[in-house]
Amino acid sequence: MQTHFTQAQLADSDTAVSEKILRKCVHCGFCTATCPTYTLLGDELDSPRGRIYLIKDMLENDRPASDQVVKHIDRCLSCLSCMTTCPSGVNYMHLVDHARRHIEKTYRRPWPQRLLRGLLGVVLPNPALFRLSLRGAGLLRPLARWLPLRVQVLLKLAPMRLPRASAVDRPQVFHAQGARRLRVALLNGCAQQVIAPQINEATIRLLVRHGCEVVVAVGAGCCGALRHHIGQDGHSQARANILAWSREIESGGLDAIVINTSGCGTTVKDYGFMFRDDPELAEPARQVSDLAHDITELMDEIGLQAPSVETGLRIAYHSACSMQHGQQIRDQPKRLLSAAGFTVLDVPEGHLCCGSAGTYNLLQPAIASRLRDRKVANITHIAPQLVATGNVGCITQIASGTAIPVVHTVELLDWVTGGPRPAALPATASG
Repeated sequence: MQTHFTQAQLADSDTAVSEKILRKCVHCGFCTATCPTYTLLGDELDSPRGRIYLIKDMLENDRPASDQVVKHIDRCLSCLSCMTTCPSGVNYMHLVDHARRHIEKTYRRPWPQRLLRGLLGVVLPNPALFRLSLRGAGLLRPLARWLPLRVQVLLKLAPMRLPRASAVDRPQVFHAQGARRLRVALLNGCAQQVIAPQINEATIRLLVRHGCEVVVAVGAGCCGALRHHIGQDGHSQARANILAWSREIESGGLDAIVINTSGCGTTVKDYGFMFRDDPELAEPARQVSDLAHDITELMDEIGLQAPSVETGLRIAYHSACSMQHGQQIRDQPKRLLSAAGFTVLDVPEGHLCCGSAGTYNLLQPAIASRLRDRKVANITHIAPQLVATGNVGCITQIASGTAIPVVHTVELLDWVTGGPRPAALPATASG
């Protein structure tokens, strides 16, 4: 694609990167075949190719974002399926992230949108505030029918019961069982520790059982993805993590930084790019990105212990977009689940997003619901006894549309190697 940016424009680092990305696009349209919104809506402007044209026009002409641009960029899930499909290596993720920052700077949204997006950017990354908001949701739920539709959507996704905060999410060190093989840091995250603390608990038990010393570092927390992908500044949260893990690297060394939420993993692995122009943090950020591993990546390298529980369960493995497209992790989770004794089934149309996509199901509920229903129909078609996935957002989204249990992959690996049975599994299930 030809571009016509001025030298003054290219002096800006983000614009220079976007210009190189735009030049790689050859208009082939392969991306349209795998884009969830184009599949649903059939609008060229709701395809990656169409959005690229809109972004190019906006950035090249240094225009404020228009209503049309905002509409179609907001509809993008950032599922990154287009990046898997693209034969030219177009880094759509960095391009659309730049576009969202430009929108945030140049476009004034209606006040209800500003309020909602502002609240999401403040509340979700803060476990204490998020927990408080979910308690408030419980009080409002009986009044849901009289509240605005957008509020009803928020209440529907809120859990009926809020689990207690877990002691594992406080800064501490968990010592390896037997001889120590690795020393790793665990990203304990933000929203996940509030709505599904059992995932971090299972991760720590699994790692410790397999000879890993696990550090929950002082000062680490939200990865910054929630704010970053709606055009807000997530650098302060990312910076806190880089500094926290750098202290651990300097003091005791780290063999890996383990992440059990694939959306967070995609972002942490991109810290090196995010801080490329920061003279203080460029090298530490690159080091952190290099150390970042999804829990299934690391367990695939370590090797799973022989299962102590025989389940015989048929599992539908839902590969989160941030796992298969963002991190290019496809085979490791399925290999581990097979080694654990499960019969692993691929979900038809597995490349299509479930509609969670960070805050997408809160900001674009109509499209998100259609994608969820399509995903659930594909899962139901293969008749599994449960669904496994590696992202808490997908768990919440899919579970809102089906009675089939949906659990994190790590909960199953922990269970079959000596941990407790996942609470979401019915008593009638084998094992």
